[in-house]
Amino acid sequence: MVLLHVLFEHAVGYTLLALKEVEEISLLQPQVEECVLNLGKFHNIVRLVAFSPFASSQVALENVNAVSEGIVHEDLRLFLETYLPTKKKKVLLGVGDPKIGAAIQEELGYSCQTGGVIAEILRGVRLHFHNLVKGLTDVSACKAQLGLGHSYSRAKVKFNVNRVDNMIIQSISLLDQLDKDINTFSMRVREWYGYHFPELVKIINDNATYCRVAQFIGNRKELNEEKLEELEELTMDGAKAKAILDASRSSMGMDISAIDLINIESFSSRVVSLSEYRQSLHTYLRSKMSQVAPSLSALIGEAVGARLIAHAGSLTNLAKYPASTVQILGAEKALFRALKTRGNTPKYGLIFHSTFIGRAAAKNKGRISRYLANKCSIASRIDCFSEVPTNVFGEKLREQVEERLSFYETGVIPRKNLEVMKEAMVQAEEAAAEITRKLEKQEKKRLKKEKKRLAAIALASPENSSSTQEECEELNEKPKKKKKQKFQENGTEDPPVSSPKPRKRKPLPTEELVNNEREAATNGNLPKRKKSLTQPEPVSEPEEAANRSVLKKKRKLSLKEEPLSSGPEEAVSNKSSKKKKKLKLAQEG
Repeated sequence: MVLLHVLFEHAVGYTLLALKEVEEISLLQPQVEECVLNLGKFHNIVRLVAFSPFASSQVALENVNAVSEGIVHEDLRLFLETYLPTKKKKVLLGVGDPKIGAAIQEELGYSCQTGGVIAEILRGVRLHFHNLVKGLTDVSACKAQLGLGHSYSRAKVKFNVNRVDNMIIQSISLLDQLDKDINTFSMRVREWYGYHFPELVKIINDNATYCRVAQFIGNRKELNEEKLEELEELTMDGAKAKAILDASRSSMGMDISAIDLINIESFSSRVVSLSEYRQSLHTYLRSKMSQVAPSLSALIGEAVGARLIAHAGSLTNLAKYPASTVQILGAEKALFRALKTRGNTPKYGLIFHSTFIGRAAAKNKGRISRYLANKCSIASRIDCFSEVPTNVFGEKLREQVEERLSFYETGVIPRKNLEVMKEAMVQAEEAAAEITRKLEKQEKKRLKKEKKRLAAIALASPENSSSTQEECEELNEKPKKKKKQKFQENGTEDPPVSSPKPRKRKPLPTEELVNNEREAATNGNLPKRKKSLTQPEPVSEPEEAANRSVLKKKRKLSLKEEPLSSGPEEAVSNKSSKKKKKLKLAQEG
């Protein structure tokens, strides 16, 4: 009995389910549809075999891209080889996408089935997936789907397989539209200014030049020989400038007011600016074509090559077309009209605008268009799938078309395609090596500039913040250096390294000492030191001697200042007592 398994790809991982009673299910499809909606009945039909979650969102995106392109990813290969039975003949694997089913069948050897019952079972799995897998909720499954959908869409937008040929499509479309608009506006200027100066239309044929000349002349009555040199610069022809001057003197046109003339000049300036923009756009198109499709542009020209790409939709689509499709690309209406009326089918489409078909004789136009379409198909494939596109193959293919054209006219046998392609391969390898060398040099220069810029930013940001810290460290280091220098000058090589100093006894402030000594002097006692309640900590000998000298100096100062500090009344009483003693001594004597 064949075991039917179903592979389900979800945003969170791969799931493998086994189905019970395969034969009954294949016969009773309406019952299956009813069972899908009921979770209890669906559990009786489907059994979860394995679930392999993705390690990260990046891995999930890689697997989804592989599945969408019909490629068996390494994770999917390992998952199927691990959980499917080893006997491949007895296994039938149901998948949703026929492309991935064909890839699995080709690479792993498992027979795959799509559609029918498998689609109904997958619909039920999608509906009840959060109930089938343990630990998965409906909200988390929806978040995973949303995140993967956004990343998949973003990757598809960023990953452009068409080598930015959408820019070519837009520019050639705009170029064609500008050509139509410029022609329409130029006709309007010719009619409008023709009322005033009708003879100018016959002298100047180019639309842009006509608008420039009309803007320069303005009122024809003001045109004189002084403006002849500037008129020659505009027309690029002295004879035409002279003819315009003569025609302005004998013109049959009507007079024009200043307001009408201002409007005509402003409109003609718009047409001139449009024609200038058209020239710049054509230059841009040529540069883009040389980057994206150099061989095709070298073969049939930038404009025709861009129209072929735009009509096909992309360079990849053009490369997939056969030569017969490229030949009539752009002539679809004529082709279907011919098929409907059973008339002659068209011989050429957009490639008719190339110079080769116009140069060929009437009887050879079909033959050269077929040959040219063949070479265009080859050139588009080379441009699309080569890593470093060059115009070498385009030049060689163009030479082949020239030789074929001369063969139709003169009968000279052209070179064989094999010989031409061998020469082209050698030259293309040399050109590709040169291009890669230039690109490597440019990349190195860019990396150097980037490194310099990042280094400058890194230096600029921490320097400002750490400058103050460095200055503080330098200030702290300076006194240490001075002490070292002093020791070296005294004759010692290094300063003596002392043990960590004990805490010093804080000396009393000078005011307290002076007050204490005054009180002691008034009481007739010698000044004594106050005994501290706490025993003083041991102090080193040099520090003790310095403290004693400081205290002696303070005592002397206090004793000297003591009589000065006494009031004036005490001084007067001392003098009177001395006089009385002298008087007593004199009386007794």
